[in-house]
Amino acid sequence: MNSTSRSAIARCLSACLFVGSLAAGPLHAAEAPHPKLVVTIAVDQFSSDVFTEYRPLYQGGLKRLAGGVVFPRGHQSHASTETCPGHSTILTGARPGRTGIIANDWQDPSLPRTEKGKETFSLYCVEKPGPVGSSADEKVISPDSLLVPTLGDRMKARDPATQVVSISGKDRSAVMLGGHNANLTLWWTQAGFTTYAGKESTIPKEIADKINTDVRKSYGQPTVTKLPAACASRSRSVKVTDDISIGTLQNLPANSKRWRATPAMDSFTVDAALAAVKSFNLGKNSTDLLAVSFSGTDYAGHYYGTEGAEMCTQQLALDQSIGRLLAGLDKTGIPYVVAMTADHGGIDTTERNKQRGVTDAARIESSLLPVNVNAALEKELTGLPKPIVLGTKEFGNDVYLNAAIPADRREGVLRATYLYYRNHPQIAAVFTKQELIEAEQPSGPVDEWTLLQRAKASFNPQRSGDLIVLLKPYISLYPAPKNVDSDYTASHGSAWGYDRRVPIVFWWKGVTGFEQPVAVETVDLAPTLAKIIGLDVPAGEFDGRALPIVLP
Repeated sequence: MNSTSRSAIARCLSACLFVGSLAAGPLHAAEAPHPKLVVTIAVDQFSSDVFTEYRPLYQGGLKRLAGGVVFPRGHQSHASTETCPGHSTILTGARPGRTGIIANDWQDPSLPRTEKGKETFSLYCVEKPGPVGSSADEKVISPDSLLVPTLGDRMKARDPATQVVSISGKDRSAVMLGGHNANLTLWWTQAGFTTYAGKESTIPKEIADKINTDVRKSYGQPTVTKLPAACASRSRSVKVTDDISIGTLQNLPANSKRWRATPAMDSFTVDAALAAVKSFNLGKNSTDLLAVSFSGTDYAGHYYGTEGAEMCTQQLALDQSIGRLLAGLDKTGIPYVVAMTADHGGIDTTERNKQRGVTDAARIESSLLPVNVNAALEKELTGLPKPIVLGTKEFGNDVYLNAAIPADRREGVLRATYLYYRNHPQIAAVFTKQELIEAEQPSGPVDEWTLLQRAKASFNPQRSGDLIVLLKPYISLYPAPKNVDSDYTASHGSAWGYDRRVPIVFWWKGVTGFEQPVAVETVDLAPTLAKIIGLDVPAGEFDGRALPIVLP
């Protein structure tokens, strides 16, 4: 063998060893993230079902995140799967029974007041209520109802220099993620992004001036959204009522509330988030936190259902919006870690579900709406203060008796109310407050919890109703819509899997990704992030646990 041949063999062996070392790379210990910025992304009404269905179509930010550590069967484990309770779990590590955020709205029997000239007992989850009897027409937004600290609150307690920024299309989403002491809590209104009364000076100038001007202009113009080619096969008209059809991505007139279900809302949310990162110099000094909640998917789901051209278009646009957010963070050069999840899932519109084989799909019967429950009870139970049952015009899981009902009649009224709901063909279960007080805290695999355990996770003895009422599967919480611009066609809020299952994803630069299909909870997200940044939290203050997201 000549020298040339020996040299060639040597080069080949060297190259082969090099290639082999690359192939063996993933077997080495992965490096844990060392972030200067913790980024939490919540996608409103982003069920595991939607994530799984559209995952092959993602090409931008969601594709990048899906290459990280993926728990496709995360759970909002509680029964009342609404926006405010769901967001309250994400950065507190606590279930709604502990956060106190049992619903978007709940009733306070001790607080009658007037709203639009009528007596009401309803409280909004991020409302700072005034004195008893005061008007509820103008609500003051506040984090006061949240009973536990968020991760951002804990980070600021450890290091007061930590900055926390929370931005969303909804006030309740931004407040629940931002916590009690955020440097900036920002949410969308028709006039642009705003914040707590008296804290308007915290809004960066770029947002207050340019971005808000663009928001108003966009909202005030007709919206024309082009159907992506990948969504063409999903474009089929579905008749919801004689006057309302969905499924074909119709154009919208100016000043339409359905603007919120177009890609514009999430796109402007990214604009505001990146402007805030720049204005507050997030991650430049202390370890900071940025929370971004995207609301467009929720509005698309409510107005059009979880299938169809509208949701497909929304998902591809969300993918690009999250990609633009991540690209903007990349440009800062700041090491960051991302945790993404959702506040709840959702159910497709009843009419399309029935077309596609869900024979039990139905809209809620009017006899379950509070006004009709009261009418029925008042016929049976005479001589009582009205209303017997408190409530808004919509069905809610929590049922409250009027505090003015005499003590010697309350037990009989409670039993009659219990039987009214329990005997209804659309009701799966009814639990009394006493049953839930006595029930043990849920444990074991979250996807196998009983209805009682799911209700217990939502239950707070100071705020929950006298009865907890759970609908059967595939019952939409909304009757058929009447107003094409403002009424919803599809819902969430049930105790069933399509509303509870949400993806949980972690990503950082250099992550060795893997997928774990075991069911976990959104309350695991905060303790996992706390572990990553070395934040010690006393035992027992989280309902969740730190997930092992770094391969050995």
